[in-house]
Amino acid sequence: MSDPTQQASTFKSYPPDLEARVLAITKKYQNDKDLQHLFLDLVKYIEEVRREGKGKPSATSSPSKKRKLDATEIPDNDTLDSIADISFSIPQRKKFKLELGGATLRATNQSTGEIEYAVEWSKVDYCVCMPVPEKAQPQYNFCIFTQQSDEQILFTVPGTAIKPEAVSTKDLPISEGEAYKDVTIKMLNKRLKRKVIQPKEKDFVSQLAQAHRKGEKAVHVKAFRGSKDGFLFLLPLGILFGFKKPLELFPFANIHSISYTSVLQRTFNLNITVYTSPTTTSQQEEEEQTKEIEFSMLDQADFPGIDAYIKRHNLQDASMAEERRAKRLNINNTHTHKKPGREDEDGEGELEKAQREAEAGEGEEDDEDEEDDENFDPGSEGESEGEGEGSESGDEEEEEEEAEEEERGGRGLAHR
Repeated sequence: MSDPTQQASTFKSYPPDLEARVLAITKKYQNDKDLQHLFLDLVKYIEEVRREGKGKPSATSSPSKKRKLDATEIPDNDTLDSIADISFSIPQRKKFKLELGGATLRATNQSTGEIEYAVEWSKVDYCVCMPVPEKAQPQYNFCIFTQQSDEQILFTVPGTAIKPEAVSTKDLPISEGEAYKDVTIKMLNKRLKRKVIQPKEKDFVSQLAQAHRKGEKAVHVKAFRGSKDGFLFLLPLGILFGFKKPLELFPFANIHSISYTSVLQRTFNLNITVYTSPTTTSQQEEEEQTKEIEFSMLDQADFPGIDAYIKRHNLQDASMAEERRAKRLNINNTHTHKKPGREDEDGEGELEKAQREAEAGEGEEDDEDEEDDENFDPGSEGESEGEGEGSESGDEEEEEEEAEEEERGGRGLAHR
């Protein structure tokens, strides 16, 4: 192994600078034959693994990377519908060819034709299409959620007409000038058990103007999940937060309650309590099998629309649940429970009711202060309560006492 010819052949595929460094190290320790041989054997082994292009997967390999190997074994012999040059973000940020067959959805390497990853249609739970926020040119994200929470796909299509050379289909009619989004939705709906879900203006429209596309209505709300910024979409089936990995989808069936916290003048927080287990048998188990997820810094301008969405879909408005109201209003906690989505007879939700009661309490204090101001008598300072009345009779009594003292003083002088 110490022969220069053998060393050069070992490192011939390495970058020149790395090769020079490796040879310099082996030369430096050439007198230590054991160390030199061990080092070179390790490098040679790495080189052999590189040439083979594969190695044994480690115990910590993620399911998404193992899925790449499994995907090539899935039989799918029918004619594919496909769209080329599609930008994927999850699980890998790269352009692939989107292929849709009878059994699977695939992301295929456009150069080699190798299937990078695939998911079976039978394992797809939801597919959601949403406009990409804060982009000058319209784009649309497609989010695919499977039965495995860590298996997600996110790809983006432009908001323009599809290029004829980019699309391939056998029996799916495509009109001239049809948009990428519409063609993709038709291809997906042809195979999905649940049709592609899109936001609807009747569910929610933001009151904030879009700086990037003025005049176009926004169907998202900007929010933070801890330090991660993103966008909330209020959908017909639930609430989605994206678009950074991992995507989060909260279907109505998985939502235990929704609450508001940190309601300030300009922002508020939205807390979604979700079930961590599909079934519960008691109230205690229900509490143990839920977790609360907080989204912060939502703009107050969108509060009415969000609150209306919660009520419309019969979600529990728990923002002023008794314990929170007791803490905020400093009152004793009382245990009263409403069914999810219930409102008072006048249509008032719990949040508005609590705010109204708080404002009413402040108003009563103000009224008392005003009454005190009206009853305030500058001449009565230092008097105790109740001494303001009958002040004239008090003055007369003082004058009589002074007269008596003068009279007693006069009699004393007379005796002298």
